[in-house]
Amino acid sequence: MHELTDFFKVLSDETRLRILILLYHRKLCVCEICGITGEPQPKVSKHLAKLRDMGLVKDERQEQFIFYDLHVGERVHKEILERIVRSIDDYPLLKSDIERCKHAEKYIEACRK
Repeated sequence: MHELTDFFKVLSDETRLRILILLYHRKLCVCEICGITGEPQPKVSKHLAKLRDMGLVKDERQEQFIFYDLHVGERVHKEILERIVRSIDDYPLLKSDIERCKHAEKYIEACRK
């Protein structure tokens, strides 16, 4: 029961929910997440650390970037995220995040400069 209540606490924060839905679609680095969401790097990094500590995301270093990937082990957690994604048209902010995610590579290029 503790895992479920913790998961709902994670989902109750808009930024963390946005990050989880983005990572549901693909691996992203911090600068891509910041570019997509418009949130500052310290805020995104803080939320990613919390998600990593809870075991919901994993990270992997590639060159100078750390990429984050969704790592949800609990079946019910996966089902909840899948349900949100299936209903993405009902959530305009999440839908626009996903649209911007399709062009996320441009944010990495900006970080390299």
